[in-house]
Amino acid sequence: MTMREVQIAVVGAGPAGLAASVEAARKGAQVLVMDEQLEPGGQLYKQIHKFFGSREHLAGVRGFDIGRQMLAEAQGLGVEILLDTVVQGICDGNTLFAVTRGEPLLVMAQRAIVATGANENNLYFPGWTLPGVMGAGAAQTMMNVHMVLPGKRMLMVGSGNVGLIVAYQALLAGGEVKMLIEAAPRIGGYGVHAAKLARAGVPIRTSHTILGAWGDRQVEGATVAQVDKDWKPVPGTEVDLEVDVICVAVGLRPLIEVALMAGSRAAWFPALGGHFPAHNERMETSVPGVFVAGDVAGVEEASTAMEEGRLAGLSAAWSLGLISDDCYHAEARDIQGRLEALRSGPFGAARRQAKAAILEGEGILA
Repeated sequence: MTMREVQIAVVGAGPAGLAASVEAARKGAQVLVMDEQLEPGGQLYKQIHKFFGSREHLAGVRGFDIGRQMLAEAQGLGVEILLDTVVQGICDGNTLFAVTRGEPLLVMAQRAIVATGANENNLYFPGWTLPGVMGAGAAQTMMNVHMVLPGKRMLMVGSGNVGLIVAYQALLAGGEVKMLIEAAPRIGGYGVHAAKLARAGVPIRTSHTILGAWGDRQVEGATVAQVDKDWKPVPGTEVDLEVDVICVAVGLRPLIEVALMAGSRAAWFPALGGHFPAHNERMETSVPGVFVAGDVAGVEEASTAMEEGRLAGLSAAWSLGLISDDCYHAEARDIQGRLEALRSGPFGAARRQAKAAILEGEGILA
């Protein structure tokens, strides 16, 4: 078994993990980033759309370009990125057990930052195990990373930003989106994404659900129907669609296992995806020296994940005595201000309230 000693170990090379590593390295920390994938960047590398928001949040830049910039910055600062490396657990504070390219690795870290991201939620309906039923994120990976169209005729289930964006990207890739359905009475994502689909002629049906999928050896069709105010299908509204791929985009849940194995207490807020590691305003969990950032700390958006990563990296560096108290508090205050701005408006209200409640000790499980 190989053993390593580092100041800061980061689990996950997505937007939060890379941002944390850059911030910590800027303060002079020795940083090791580990990721199970063969390429760094996490979700950024399959996001071909341009980001919204302000210039400081790289509005107008495509996700994969942001990933490339962050990776180059991290490498320029001397951050070591270890890919094809699965962190299997953390114990005794900051001892990380990993398998890298099939070989065991023990990392003794003074601080650990867990940025493991999130998983897609499942949706169960008759026929959901047929080949051709997949998460929208999987379809996005097939199209934007591997250049493979998952099917020629798509049904998208879910109208959050992921569902809307992936449906539009399927059109760009040459597919047909037969319909996008949403069980809620209104679109869940940004109107600008929905408008693109509407202009392309994609039928968007709110208050609709999928009743089932059918097919012999793979998906050949699906039945959808309208639902009433109690979310029950309305008899007589069933519609059959000939589709060969059904994408499910019904939300994400934090990937919490590594953080909880470290001993962190859990919190629960539906607005943040359910269970996640409880943390304070410095992004530190209930285990001293173990920090979290990004979707694992509550599902939000990529820009928020990067700001939380910067805060976690800054906090970890400060806890090691690499920067003064005055410097830390000034920079942390700036980051908190940007996080507040990202959580402003109707889309961020529930997340802002949930994050504030955690700091008051609400929602933390025994």
